[in-house]
Amino acid sequence: MHPVLTEREFPVAIPSFIDRAVLTVAAGNGGHGCASIHREKFKPLGGPDGGNGGNGGSVILRVDPNLTTLVEFHRQSVRRASNGQPGRGDHNNGANGEDVVLAVPDGTVISDAQTGVVLADLVGPEAEVVIAAGGRGGLGNAALASAARKAPGFALLGEEGDSRQITLELKVVADVGLVGFPSAGKSSLIAAISRARPKIADYPFTTLIPNLGVVVAGHTTFTVADVPGLIEGASEGRGLGHDFLRHIERCQAIVHVIDCATYEPGRDPLTDLDVIEAELTAHGGLEDRPRMVVLNKVDIPDAAELAALVMDDLKARGLPVFAVSTKTGVGLQALTFAMAELVAERRTQAEAKPRPTIVIRPEPIASGPEFAITRQGDGEGGFVWRVRGTKPERWVRQTDFGNPEAVGYLADRFARLGIEEELLAMGALAGDAVAIGADNPVVFDFAPQVEIGAEILSRRGEDQRLITQRPAAERRRRLDAEYHAAKAAEREAEQYTRLAAEGFGDDEDE
Repeated sequence: MHPVLTEREFPVAIPSFIDRAVLTVAAGNGGHGCASIHREKFKPLGGPDGGNGGNGGSVILRVDPNLTTLVEFHRQSVRRASNGQPGRGDHNNGANGEDVVLAVPDGTVISDAQTGVVLADLVGPEAEVVIAAGGRGGLGNAALASAARKAPGFALLGEEGDSRQITLELKVVADVGLVGFPSAGKSSLIAAISRARPKIADYPFTTLIPNLGVVVAGHTTFTVADVPGLIEGASEGRGLGHDFLRHIERCQAIVHVIDCATYEPGRDPLTDLDVIEAELTAHGGLEDRPRMVVLNKVDIPDAAELAALVMDDLKARGLPVFAVSTKTGVGLQALTFAMAELVAERRTQAEAKPRPTIVIRPEPIASGPEFAITRQGDGEGGFVWRVRGTKPERWVRQTDFGNPEAVGYLADRFARLGIEEELLAMGALAGDAVAIGADNPVVFDFAPQVEIGAEILSRRGEDQRLITQRPAAERRRRLDAEYHAAKAAEREAEQYTRLAAEGFGDDEDE
C-alpha cells in the first residue's frame, strides 16, 4: 500500500540549467560601539576604554569558470552575511562579520530587480563585485573622547547593511553561436566537431539548454554554443528561443544552420534564413557580427540537390556557405577551419584596437550642500521642517536616543554642520517640529543652543566629574598652600631677627 502524496507533498523537479534567477541579498549590520570606563584600584576615573563595533559582512559575487548555471540560486534565493560584533571594554573592538562570496558563471549580468538598472557585468575569471556592502560598526566612547569630552558616557550605534533584490542573467560566453529552426541539426553539429554530447532526437525543441563545445582547428581553439531552436516570433515570446537569444550576444560570429531535408510546407533555405535574421534584428545588438551559413543534412539526396540550388543565391548575399553532413562528416573539416579563421581574425581585431584608458574619478565626499531643508505641512494645520542629507540621516541612525548625552552629541554635530543656523535663517522658531530622514524620520522640537549633558550644569557632551576637582585634591592643595604660607612667615621672622642682631635697628633709634 503506497501512501498518497498530496499536491504540497509531491516532489517538484528542479531543472539542472537555470540562466535567470532573482536573488535577495542582505549584508550584515555593524556592531554597536561600547561605552565603558576603565576601573582599577586606586584609579576611580581611569578614562574611557569602550571599543568600536565590528563592520558587518558584505555579499560578494565572484566568477567561477567551472560553473555553467544559476541553479544554486534557484534552490536558495536568499543570502545573508553575518553581523559585526559589538565592542567591549578594555579597548576590545568587536569582530567583523564574515563576507559571503557567491560563485556565479562567467558572463553573468547583475541588475536591480526593482528598477532594471544593470549593476555589474561579470566577464572573466575572478571578476567580482560587492553587491551589498556591510554596515559600518559604531565608535566606542574611547574613540569619541576629546579634550572637551574626556569621558563620554555614550557610544555610536552600528549602521545597517545594504539589502536589495537583484536579478541574475547568464549570457553564455562563446566564440561562435549556432542559430536555426528546431531540429535543424545544431546539436548534431556540435557533437560532430567537439567532444560535447548534447541530447539529440528527431522531434522539435529537443534542446532545452544552450550547449557548449570546444573545437580545435589547427592552432586555434574556440568555443561553439547552440541556441535552442528559434521560430518566427521568437523575439516576441513564441517558442523557446526567446529565452535564450541573450546567449548569442557575446558571440564573435553567428552561424546559421539550415535544414535542407525538411518536409514542412512553406519552408526552404532562403526563407528560413530570412526568418531567423528577422528575429535577430528584432532582438537587436547583433548587426556587427559576421555570418556564415551551413546547409545541413546533404547526405540525403533531395537535400543535396536543394543545397546546390540555393548555394549561388546565398553567396550572392556575401555569405560564406558550407554544405555539410553531421552523419557522414562531409564538409565538417572545411567548416571548422573557416570558423577558426574567422574567430582568429576577430580576436586580432579586438587586440589591435587601442584599449581605452581607464580613468577613475571618485566622486567627492561632499558634492554640493551637505543637507537641504524644506518647510512642509504636517497635515494637522501646522508645519514641519524637513532636513535631508546623507550625513544628518547617517548620524541619526548612529544615535542612541535613550541616552541624553548621545542626543547632546548629535545636537553638537548638527550645530557644527550648520543646520541650526540654516533653520534660524529660514525663520524657524523654538518649539517648531523638525524631521530628519526620509522613510522613518526622527521628529523633535527645535531648541537652538540648548545646553544638554549627562549631568546638571555640564556642557553638552562633557563629563563634569573630570572637570570639578576631587575633595582629596582640594585638601592637598589647601594643605600645600598653608605649608608654604607658614614657611614664608618663618623666613620673614628669621630675616627680622638677623637684622636686629646686626644692630640695624639701634642705628635707626639714634
